[in-house]
Amino acid sequence: MMHVTLVHVYVLPPSIAGFIEATRENHEASIEEVGNVRFDVLQDPEDPQHFMLYEVYQSPEDAAHHKTTDHYLRWRLRVEGMMAKPRQGIAMDWLYPA
Repeated sequence: MMHVTLVHVYVLPPSIAGFIEATRENHEASIEEVGNVRFDVLQDPEDPQHFMLYEVYQSPEDAAHHKTTDHYLRWRLRVEGMMAKPRQGIAMDWLYPA
């Protein structure tokens, strides 16, 4: 079963462009990871401060490995001060497509 996490991030308005750039770099490296199926970055059109990262890995171990990579650790440090509140990761069960 795939491991899915929806990560909601609220960014301070002056930091939106910097967050997008830092997250693009993290996305580009993340999609090259073994076990990565998807790593989408979404921005709410009604609330430009609200972003969602849609992360799909083949296993919980692959998802856990992601959090040990250099690119993730760099991203986390780079965007920490950009957030309006702590990010929230929500684990989801994969149902369809099978």
